Amino acid sequence: MPHDPAVVACRECDLLQRLPVASGQGRVRCRRCGYVLHREGRDVVQVPLALGLAALILFVLSNSFPLLEFGLQGKTDATYLLAGIRRLAEQQHLLLATMVLFTTVLAPVLHIGLLIHVYLPLALGRRPVALAPTLRLAQAIVPWSMLEIFLLGVLVASVKLAEDATIVYGPAAWSLGLLVIVLALASTQVHPSRLWERVA
Repeated sequence: MPHDPAVVACRECDLLQRLPVASGQGRVRCRRCGYVLHREGRDVVQVPLALGLAALILFVLSNSFPLLEFGLQGKTDATYLLAGIRRLAEQQHLLLATMVLFTTVLAPVLHIGLLIHVYLPLALGRRPVALAPTLRLAQAIVPWSMLEIFLLGVLVASVKLAEDATIVYGPAAWSLGLLVIVLALASTQVHPSRLWERVA
């Protein structure tokens, strides 16, 4: 039986339902939980692509500049995201280092790459390669991107350390915060049913 793009499953409660005929503007919400299933009136390609490219820039900045700068007894030091992961590995905390690497670096960069892989060809008038598996992988990787939890841990640690040292948030901390927001917005802009209508 061929797939009907008008029939969608709610991401929150998994209720299968049929989207109404497009009216040009507005939102379609789940009948059970109210989650937004579909937005009409916005460009299905340009907004997610812009968010994906912005996320890529923020990701590069987050890994190029210091995350925190410490000042203690006249000495200063800076810490970077990847340097912290390497330090965990050097201290034989391999499992923890692997999890931090996956959830704060690999999963976010994969999410960003998949967004650009889908939307950049569409913006250029071409069909993305392997669209269906790419969309499935993009939706599956989102829960593993845990930058917000990492930032919360950094905030808690810096508050505790502030009693003994001077803590300055580096450019990477601010770009990571913006990256969390941009990726969250990008996740809300992925509408598979509208993409299938676009490539059909």
